[in-house]
Amino acid sequence: MSTVVLSKTSSYDRTMQLFGGMWFMLLALGVAFKIGSSPDDPWPSLLSSVCLAVFYVLLALLTITRPPAKAQAEGLRPRIAAFVGTYMPWSIALFGKTDQALPNLASTACVLIGMIMMLVTIRHLGRSFSLVPQARNVVQTGPYRWIKHPLYLAEEIAVLGVVLKNPSLLTAILLVLHIGVQICRIHYEEDLLRRNCPEYSSYEASRWRVIPYVW
Repeated sequence: MSTVVLSKTSSYDRTMQLFGGMWFMLLALGVAFKIGSSPDDPWPSLLSSVCLAVFYVLLALLTITRPPAKAQAEGLRPRIAAFVGTYMPWSIALFGKTDQALPNLASTACVLIGMIMMLVTIRHLGRSFSLVPQARNVVQTGPYRWIKHPLYLAEEIAVLGVVLKNPSLLTAILLVLHIGVQICRIHYEEDLLRRNCPEYSSYEASRWRVIPYVW
């Protein structure tokens, strides 16, 4: 029975890897197509678009190459939260963009900061990187020395960058909804780690979740 469950989990994970990689590559191509079709855009807008396209390619590669887990959250809700939290906010890039210099420069800064933070975090995560809440081991190096979920913080900064490039009431609402979904993902992940990694209890007692001295 356990072999069958493991096989189903592996098949699901491979399918999600393929789907996720294709989705982010399509988004990268969509942004690149916009760059090619509007070369006369102001340079802050072009710079922001290039950074966003590179970031989508990075997300595609990270999604496709992430390793298998030894345990993951059970049930439909954690999977839905992971799916929505991972893929929904990046569709904001499909909305109309602004040509104003300040929002585009702020967008570029946020995307670059988020991308660098994500790369640094994943370097320390190694084989513990995942999308659906999964248990591998408790990483306590790099940014994990200070907060428990630096990858979520990096992602949220990058999402803010996408919103700044595509400012509207709708994208602001999507940002707020995404933050709510990410909070749910954090709780699912922590519950899974408590049940599968005995050392996690002492680790979480001495760390902030996302923002030091706030939460």
